Amino acid sequence: MGVLFASPAATHAQAVTTEIQAFSGFTLIDGTTRAPIPNATLLVRGGRVIAAGPSSSVSIPAGAQRTSLAGKFVIPGLINSHGHVNTPADLSTYAAYGITTVFSLGGEPASVFAARAEQDAPTLSRARVYFAGPVLSPATPAEARAQVADAAAKNVDIIKIRVDDMLGTTRKMTPEVYRVVISEAHARGLRAAVHMYYLEDARDLLSAGADFLAHSVRDLPVDASFTQLLKSKGVCYTPTLMREVSTFVYESTPSFFTDSLFLTHANKQWITTLSEPARQNALRTNTAAQKYKAQLPLATRNMKTLFDAGVPIVMGTDSGPMGRFQGFFELMELEMMGDAGLSPAQVLASATRDAARCMNRDAELGTLEAGKRADFLVLDASPLERVSNLRRINSVWIAGNRVAR
Repeated sequence: MGVLFASPAATHAQAVTTEIQAFSGFTLIDGTTRAPIPNATLLVRGGRVIAAGPSSSVSIPAGAQRTSLAGKFVIPGLINSHGHVNTPADLSTYAAYGITTVFSLGGEPASVFAARAEQDAPTLSRARVYFAGPVLSPATPAEARAQVADAAAKNVDIIKIRVDDMLGTTRKMTPEVYRVVISEAHARGLRAAVHMYYLEDARDLLSAGADFLAHSVRDLPVDASFTQLLKSKGVCYTPTLMREVSTFVYESTPSFFTDSLFLTHANKQWITTLSEPARQNALRTNTAAQKYKAQLPLATRNMKTLFDAGVPIVMGTDSGPMGRFQGFFELMELEMMGDAGLSPAQVLASATRDAARCMNRDAELGTLEAGKRADFLVLDASPLERVSNLRRINSVWIAGNRVAR
């Protein structure tokens, strides 16, 4: 099998590290700007890609472990730039739907911190996670400095703040305070992600140095000056359209509750709770739910306007809280982006190459190239033909290991 260590003390982990896996016979959509490669070969060792390209130019070493993927399509694993991971088990749920990396933007327990510490192992077979830790909510500059210092000490990957009055129901963080948060984060080498709702808040947050807009502008159409500011700052924007859908879709029983792919991995208790007639009736008359429902078309148009102007748009969902089903919501988000006018290739890039770049992980993730993590999906149909083909998952592989699903 190509194992380089023959002593009795050799472990399974060593075997995984030193064996070469060869996948062949598929069409490779590698996440770069290259055209799809028919009859491709992918070589993996120690959880990383060592070669990917036409079978005519990638030689399979003697003794490699071979897997035929004839007639299939291979793409990089999908990246969610805005989700939430509540337990390590959530990482297996995400992975079952092809989401191989999640940026969890706030509220993770210690067990998820521990999961991140273990994810460089070549035996990994669930989604990778990066996180923000506590969502900061300081009321004063002094609190801002203290909370950023505390989050940094926890070794978070990004700082997260919320600048939103939740449709007038809560106090909004002031510019004086969020400017200190962003400055303190930058002083510690950390980026700042912001939850926002209003156009003017988003504009000022960008001027203050915010690094990632973690939701849509939902109150007004984006204007040319805001669009140019986003472009000049190089800041990425994640629309989280499915977050908006989740606020009102359970006013009745949604059609996806009968979808077989959804049901295979969905939280059954959530389904039961969200199907209760009394709960559904209350949602139909809930002021906030109906407000979010009414502004979803505007959020969608804003995303398309920004995309057409050249702003990097990356897939994110805010999945994880009750009713925001991890993994399946990401597939629905991508379809909504396609329905808004992005091509299948553009949609795929938003969840692979562009997401990795926006989250500063493109040295490791986002494309299938030599040296990168061997996280990939095997599909039964091409996602470049239609976005919905991302549901046609044959298998999911993380670090070259097949995910149980």
